[in-house]
Amino acid sequence: MKREEKQVIIDNLTEQIKAYKHLYISDISELDAEATQELRKECFNAGIKLIQVKNTLLKVALDGLEANYEEMYSVLAGSSAIMLSETGNAPAKLIKEFRKSHDKPVFKAAYVEESVYVGENQLEALVSIKSKEELLGDIILLLQSPMQNLISSLESGKNTIGGVLKTLEDRA
Repeated sequence: MKREEKQVIIDNLTEQIKAYKHLYISDISELDAEATQELRKECFNAGIKLIQVKNTLLKVALDGLEANYEEMYSVLAGSSAIMLSETGNAPAKLIKEFRKSHDKPVFKAAYVEESVYVGENQLEALVSIKSKEELLGDIILLLQSPMQNLISSLESGKNTIGGVLKTLEDRA
């Protein structure tokens, strides 16, 4: 491959990584064609972009970005595929679910919410990370609960106060 061709691939890869907030590196080698196609379909349905990459080109592309990906360089060996996603835990959930019926993909590393996770033992932590939308939903739920209690108390108090006033009026 000529230097110009490599540079085009690196530039393309850099732009794709910039376009997404979260990056996972996995190993999907040794998956047969049918399993690979199934994985690609599941990635597409989950809004995850799956790209098979050469480690050296990926490293050069990561070097050209603002974020610090150096901790991930140690896993750039063997076969690598990247998973790009807008939701931080979506690729982790997909990997975990897909491995119920297949041996791969093997999780290598991830850059999620400006943190680096390296090693297979980090997959469970990534699955449990909540997305921005999930966190906002939790906050709204927490804020709604006291408000609903207050409104409920005021509503029930209205009936109680009305009943007390009616009783006092009847006495007079």
